[in-house]
Amino acid sequence: MVRVQPATPVEIDGYQAEDLAVAVAAAVRAPSQHNTQPWRFRLVNGAIEVRSDPARRLPIADPTGWAVRIACGAALLNARLALAGAGRPADGVIRPAHGETDVVARLVPGVPRPPTPTELALLRAVPHRRSTRGRFSGEPVPAVIRARMLEAVRSEGGWLDLIVGTPAVTAVAEIAHSADRVLHRDERYREEIEAWTRPAPANDGVPPEAAGPKADPGDILPRRDFGGAPETATEPEPEPLVAVLGSPSDTAAEQVAAGQALQKLLLTVTDAGLASSMVSQPIEVPAAREQLRLALGRYGPPQMVVRIGYAMRAAATPRRPAESVIITE
Repeated sequence: MVRVQPATPVEIDGYQAEDLAVAVAAAVRAPSQHNTQPWRFRLVNGAIEVRSDPARRLPIADPTGWAVRIACGAALLNARLALAGAGRPADGVIRPAHGETDVVARLVPGVPRPPTPTELALLRAVPHRRSTRGRFSGEPVPAVIRARMLEAVRSEGGWLDLIVGTPAVTAVAEIAHSADRVLHRDERYREEIEAWTRPAPANDGVPPEAAGPKADPGDILPRRDFGGAPETATEPEPEPLVAVLGSPSDTAAEQVAAGQALQKLLLTVTDAGLASSMVSQPIEVPAAREQLRLALGRYGPPQMVVRIGYAMRAAATPRRPAESVIITE
């Protein structure tokens, strides 16, 4: 009889200040509604906490905190990639604290290992991801990239429907435009967008150079008006590839997980040389969100509509310094 010796436990050191710096440098590159950057980070007993920043929630566009949780989930995914890239992967726990609603997730050191090729590719894409608010070309997205997109979302527990064909795209576009009209009836909503239209040298919000063309009623999908110049092209824009990302349910934890799935999708798209833009209006209006869910025949709720394709490289939106979002006390 052969006696099998138990495996020697691996000693895992807690995260240190240098690990926090690595994680935060990538995390702050995540997208957020109106580029509000509603996140904070803290090193606690060798773990990294990702926290929401209630002061940066949009009270009109995001009364429930949904967009904050999506953004913090995206930042969480970036932090995970950065730590994995440094050979210090994290085991993440979403919504770990009872009574501390601003603690979105806690990253605990996992067993050290080399990063996978996929992790490295996505990490390299982090500084290059942009929200493209301008025109897309008519070049189709290859099937192999579509398959990668679907797998990226599945790997984070979400679902993704690719909307193709004129009737299907038109149906989603009508829901999105209807939601956009509902939102714009509220003067406070329009004022909120204007307040987050930031000229240089602001380190948050959307600067005019990243705003894309001025919104036009003829747009296939609605665009927010962040002060861009009027559209100069005269020919109609080609029909886009539209994706709807969703989650199994709509708890706070599932919304954070959806933010991770969304960011993994956006980074996969960026790594493939494509552009993307997020259309959240049909998610912000409850009736439109339900209409979209029923149109897709899904049980779980949609969490974001994403436009994907080929386009000119968009300008980057600014970011606050990493040290300004680290809690030190």
